[in-house]
Amino acid sequence: MSPLSVQRDVAHSLHASGGTQTLTRALDIIDAVAGGTTDLPGLARQLSMTRSTAHRLAAALVARQYLRFTPRQGYRLGPRLLELGFKSQHDTPLPRVARPHLEALADATEDTVHLGVLDGDRARYLDKVAGRRRIEIGSRIGELHPIWSTGLGKALILDKDEAAWRRFFDLGMVRAAQRERLFIDWLARMREYAAHDYAFDLEENEFAIRCVAAPIRDGSRRIIAALSVSSALQYMDDARMRSLVAVVQATSSAISRELGWSSGTPG
Repeated sequence: MSPLSVQRDVAHSLHASGGTQTLTRALDIIDAVAGGTTDLPGLARQLSMTRSTAHRLAAALVARQYLRFTPRQGYRLGPRLLELGFKSQHDTPLPRVARPHLEALADATEDTVHLGVLDGDRARYLDKVAGRRRIEIGSRIGELHPIWSTGLGKALILDKDEAAWRRFFDLGMVRAAQRERLFIDWLARMREYAAHDYAFDLEENEFAIRCVAAPIRDGSRRIIAALSVSSALQYMDDARMRSLVAVVQATSSAISRELGWSSGTPG
């Protein structure tokens, strides 16, 4: 069957059996292939459709380059999806996507919320939403801050190895007394943060200011940014910091989903 005849067949199915249902089934096939199901029997079984229906829809997706098919290897995601992914990423810059989520988080916590990215060896703040408390957080959009001492900075490097962590620590602690002892303690905290995908600033960057941070990921699960909630020590005791972890992570996950991440995305 030629690609043109396949497309005519699918177009006929759209009118005959209901366009929404057929479109949904085609999208289900793409999702199944993305999830690792690559053979026709597996697709039909997973999606509860006949093999002929699965083949007809998959063939149409191959013809339009949403999927590709290789004999004895099965179906894979096609170049058209990659093209659309790049276009979507270009059309949805991070600050614009994140801003409503940052505002909602600041409103819910009454604290100051930051968004930042890794810029060389430091964290650059891309956005800031002030809280409602009568405290001043000394930060400005565009500023560069150390990685090792900020919650946001630590969240940006959670996926890096311990050699990289050491380098970031040394950049900020060149003249510190008892540096090795400080590093041992800091490294233990970083291991804990990395294991649970969050980070704290325990007054390391600014006296009496604490932060709870979490990473933001894209469709490849790569950390591309981070956000943090910052407040004065009087509002950020240990118990509240722990309670805020889930709240901050929920916001970072919501932003990440808009950037293509999902909890089931292969790493």
